[in-house]
Amino acid sequence: MSSSIEILDKPTSLNQKITFLSTKNINTLYKPLIVTSFFLFLFYTLLSNRRFDQSPQYLAKLRQTLYPTQPLNNKYQNPTNINHLEIGIASSINSWKYRKPYIESWWKPNITKGYVFLDREPSNYLPWPSSSPPYRVSENTIRYEPYNKHPMKSAIRMVRVIVETFKEAHDQTIRWYVMVDDDTILFIDNLVHILQKYDHTKYFYIGENSECVLSNYDNSFEMAFGGAGYAISYPLAEALTKNLDTCIKRYPYVYGSDHLLQSCISDLGVPLTHEKGFHQIDLHNDLSGYLSSHPQTEILSLHHLDSVDPLFPNMNRSESLNHLMKAANTDQSRLLQQTICYDKSNNWSYSVAWGYTVDLYEQIIQPSVLEKPLETFLAWRKPAKQAFMFNTRWVSKNPCEMPHVFYLQSVGKYSYGIVANYTRRFGRDLPPCVAPSPSRISHNSSSYVPSYIQKIMVISPATKYFAEVGNRRECCEVVGQVEENVTTIKYRTCAKNEIMGVY
Repeated sequence: MSSSIEILDKPTSLNQKITFLSTKNINTLYKPLIVTSFFLFLFYTLLSNRRFDQSPQYLAKLRQTLYPTQPLNNKYQNPTNINHLEIGIASSINSWKYRKPYIESWWKPNITKGYVFLDREPSNYLPWPSSSPPYRVSENTIRYEPYNKHPMKSAIRMVRVIVETFKEAHDQTIRWYVMVDDDTILFIDNLVHILQKYDHTKYFYIGENSECVLSNYDNSFEMAFGGAGYAISYPLAEALTKNLDTCIKRYPYVYGSDHLLQSCISDLGVPLTHEKGFHQIDLHNDLSGYLSSHPQTEILSLHHLDSVDPLFPNMNRSESLNHLMKAANTDQSRLLQQTICYDKSNNWSYSVAWGYTVDLYEQIIQPSVLEKPLETFLAWRKPAKQAFMFNTRWVSKNPCEMPHVFYLQSVGKYSYGIVANYTRRFGRDLPPCVAPSPSRISHNSSSYVPSYIQKIMVISPATKYFAEVGNRRECCEVVGQVEENVTTIKYRTCAKNEIMGVY
């Protein structure tokens, strides 16, 4: 009997325990609910006792108390300007004689900050001209000889330009350290504008790789080429200065200074931030096809101009550079920016690379095609397969696919805007395009064939409206012919949803 009673008692005891636990859990749950309900009631009472038209202000104050607004970042309160840049130029005594005109074409005495670093004292160039950046002689690198297995023997001296520039100027006014070669053309105003969008208080390594696949393959696709130039934020420059000696010993075999620096920056966990306006120009021959279809970003630099034809026909390299800089000094933000418009009456297409060329095609060609550079140039080295890091159009003997090219003749700023004149420098040695057009059908006159147009006038507003345009192409339209052989193109504000093309 006792055993059976024990068996019956166990379920009863279990039920009691379950009931007790459930009651305990419910009490535990109700307590926070009651407390929360009490505070919600008080909050509702406070709100209901205020006049309705004041409650939004009250809620705003409450929100400000609970979530105080963070102060604006310093980059927005005080945008980056030219005084925040320190420029280090890597050079040598042997090259400075030939490269000095390149640097002086963009250097602004008493405005631009920086130094040119030479391998020894420039006795033959003294007194040093004020039109050039002040010089410094690079520190002796003999202590690194055991680690100098680089094919480029000057790699260690060159990579240490960033450290020596930092030592020369590392006060709180400097935000960015910009490194370039002595044959690099910098467009300082554009560079300042681009750097304004980055937070200089963080680690940034900003530049671009080569135009050629092989150059990147031999080094790194995530390396900024020093010839194109690159910008390093103050905190990153400071970290490099502290760690570069150790890093040099870690990488004794990489090819040159650019790859060595990129390896050191990678060790710090910082990736390359790509900016397409930096141009290494690992190209040869005629650069016009490349520059006439410049990416939709402000041009920041040009390198290796010794390795390509002069930018303008019938000029030497020095004259060509000075001619291009006249346009840059008039409106640097528009320089080489591609704008596309159409002459519907003739079925012609115009591609304007502002301050450089206007290409006139005898048929309608959509922007998606015109933005691909004509392959008038050659790769730095002949590759096995794909040569370039971008799409190109092949040079053709089809007159409908090849443009009439007009080069910048003059540019001037007036009260109503900027006027740039482009003239034909030579014929294209091709027959007229055989595609029919309304002008040939209705007028049947040779004066409407593009070969008879000798000048194109481009009128643009005094300033480029970045807020409206952003990285979108500016719009333009053909407004007529001032004379029989002169065509006028006028820039205008793009409609919000405007499609560029003829449909």
